[in-house]
Amino acid sequence: MNNVYFWTLGCSKNDVDTAQMQSLLDNEKFVVSDDIDKADIIVVNTCGFIDSAKEESINSILEASLYKEKGSCSALIVSGCLAQRYPDELMKEIPEIDYIVGVGSIANINKSLEDALEGHKSVDIEDINSDYIEGLKKENVNITEYVKISEGCNNNCSYCIIPKLRGRNRSRKIEDIYDEISYLVSKGTREVILIAQNTTDYGIDLYGEYKLAELIREISRIDKLKWIRVLYLYPDHLNDELISEFKNNDKLLNYVDIPLQHINDSVLKAMNRKTNKEDIQNIITKLRNEVEGIIIRTTFIVGFPGETDEAFKELYDFIKYNHIDKLGVFKYSREEDTRAYDLGNQVREDLKEKRFNEIMSLQREISLVNNQKYIGKKYEVLIEEKLDNNEYAARSYMDTPDIDGLIYLHSEQELEINSFVKAEIVDSMEYDLIGEII
Repeated sequence: MNNVYFWTLGCSKNDVDTAQMQSLLDNEKFVVSDDIDKADIIVVNTCGFIDSAKEESINSILEASLYKEKGSCSALIVSGCLAQRYPDELMKEIPEIDYIVGVGSIANINKSLEDALEGHKSVDIEDINSDYIEGLKKENVNITEYVKISEGCNNNCSYCIIPKLRGRNRSRKIEDIYDEISYLVSKGTREVILIAQNTTDYGIDLYGEYKLAELIREISRIDKLKWIRVLYLYPDHLNDELISEFKNNDKLLNYVDIPLQHINDSVLKAMNRKTNKEDIQNIITKLRNEVEGIIIRTTFIVGFPGETDEAFKELYDFIKYNHIDKLGVFKYSREEDTRAYDLGNQVREDLKEKRFNEIMSLQREISLVNNQKYIGKKYEVLIEEKLDNNEYAARSYMDTPDIDGLIYLHSEQELEINSFVKAEIVDSMEYDLIGEII
């Protein structure tokens, strides 16, 4: 029996891919290990989206290769987006790599492991538009689970390499997603987080119409499923039916993650985004008017080619005016094989850094003000971790795990991890809250 250690980098979509590979393992030959020092095989599931992610992935591969050099590990496999994007370069530059598994080749993981152990170096990059692998049963199920509702993307944003790595948008059937979530809930899951490259595009390829609202209604019928959270809701198809679902569905958390990327119309057009400033403002206003307690999270890119001082100021002023609840910022990463790579008026790196810091500084101020308004309010929270001195880390509906803040609770009585309790907010910090058990 060979111990296999999975080292997963990048976003939650990669977490799902790793879970699929683990579920596919031949149990007579391979067993998942949580100790890299005892691994016979290391699988590094990489991210290759932007420069910082590529650098992290390469450093992780190099670190994993040391285990092979010292003889504690027999084989090194590299999978994920970086593997799909640079297979030949990786095999050439890091000779310790035995096998490359592309994003469309997950189904072949057992053969990849077997070949690697037998000393056969190879690259397995099949159809990036391959079908999603249905019917797998995850073994170690958590209270919170990510569920991928589609793969690939049709947006073709000019800065993004994802469609070339993961193919066109391919939605899963409603009944398959329902079955997966039913299984997870039967094993203890209470919060599911629906993910895709673009969740608002769900169903258009399969059913000829957008079906995210219907999908949410269907899975809401599952007993014991408590929270439904949705990420990556692109604004162009965030329609009235979906907003109504947020307003009226008790299981659907009033939390929207809308990747906006910019607000200046010229920059948005150069990014090949299918929206504009007026539409974006209308969506934010409508959500806040119609959905009580709605939390809006978004991400922006600064330093995109052609982003003038005036365009950046427009973005800055938009953030300041709207007091976005949760906000992330990326510095534009110039990626080969994207249309934006060859655009003129590239922004200097020092100016990208300056603009990044200005937005982050502004958002810290906004977040501090926003958090103060929660003092005195009561929320149902999920206990995630026990800290020192009777302190616990918890989340409310307002926070996605590993992305947003936490609620720190003090309790003299023992609290059960993964339980839901009522808490009152008594103090706030820049990004986190402090509460007491009711």
